[in-house]
Parts: sequence; C-alpha cells; structure tokens
Amino acid sequence: MFRRLYDWVIALAGHRHAVPAMGAVSFLESSVFPIPPDVMLVPMVLANRAKAFQIALVCTVASVLGGLLGYAIGYYLFETLGAWVVRAYGLQSARDSFMAGFEHYGIWIILIKGLTPIPYKLVTIASGAAHFDLFTFVWASIVTRGARFFLIAALLWKFGDPVRLFIEKHLTVLTWIFLACLVGGFVAFRYLF
Repeated sequence: MFRRLYDWVIALAGHRHAVPAMGAVSFLESSVFPIPPDVMLVPMVLANRAKAFQIALVCTVASVLGGLLGYAIGYYLFETLGAWVVRAYGLQSARDSFMAGFEHYGIWIILIKGLTPIPYKLVTIASGAAHFDLFTFVWASIVTRGARFFLIAALLWKFGDPVRLFIEKHLTVLTWIFLACLVGGFVAFRYLF
C-alpha cells in the first residue's frame, strides 16, 4: 500500500500543478489542515532536485502566510474556530499552560515548535490568542519554517539519489516512523504544555 502511495506522490510531484498544490497544503497546515507539507516537499524535491530551493521557498512563504491565518483565528476567532481546532486535537487542557508560556518564552516557543513534529497550527493559533507581537511572530515564523524546509531541501538536493534509494528500500519503516513522530508531536504537545 505504501509503495503505491509513494509512487503516486512521486508522479504527482512531477505534475505541472505540484508546486501550487504543495503551497496550498503548506498554507492550510499552518492554520487548520492536519497533514504537514513535508509529505509533498520530500518527493517533489526528489523528483526535481534542480528546483529544490524554489520548492522550499514556496513551502516557506505559504506556511508563513498560513501562519498569519492561524494567528488571525487565534486573535479574532479563538472562542469559535480557534477553540474548535484546539478541541479537534484534544488539547483543551494544555491550552492555558501553553498560552501562559507566551508571556515568558513566546519567541522560543515559535522558533522551537516550528521545527518539530508538534503541529505548527497550534503555535499560530495560540500566538494570536495570546496577542503575541505580530512582527516578532512573522520573523520568527520565517526563520523557523524557512530553516525546516530549506534544510530538508538542501539535504535532498545534496544527497538526492542515495536518499531516494534509502527511502524506497525502507519505505514502510520510514512511513511508520514519520507517523509515530507526527502522533508523538500531538501527544507531547498535549501532555507537556
């Protein structure tokens, strides 16, 4: 099953609308969508290493713009849409301590959480709900999301063929590890904050 999905995503990565589709996923992931853009970023760079940094740039810009939507949801709509997103991820109990953390560690929360499997949408919504400084939020988002996506793109650009062979050889195990990290990020966020 994973092999067919992988082959389909690799084929989609070469499609002429792949970059806008990945941009849409990256935008939505920063505010409401559960699937991280890495799922498209990795095969797209592997399929076209010459455009690795262009793909990472689109992913970064779309993620930061989506982060602004998440921020706006937290700032203006936290009691309705923001609360729904928090409930959808089962993080009601963590909400208060996480938002209180913004008073002392806001910039570090954005910088560190933007690099981890912890869902970035929760950081963006919490930033808005805490009325965190918008300028600082934007530059921290650019730094952290850019670092994440450009690092992935650079590694795939430099070591593309060996990485592709490794992924293809260990696809099932890597898929389960990725899913475990994604779920682990949600769990860690829920119980640590």
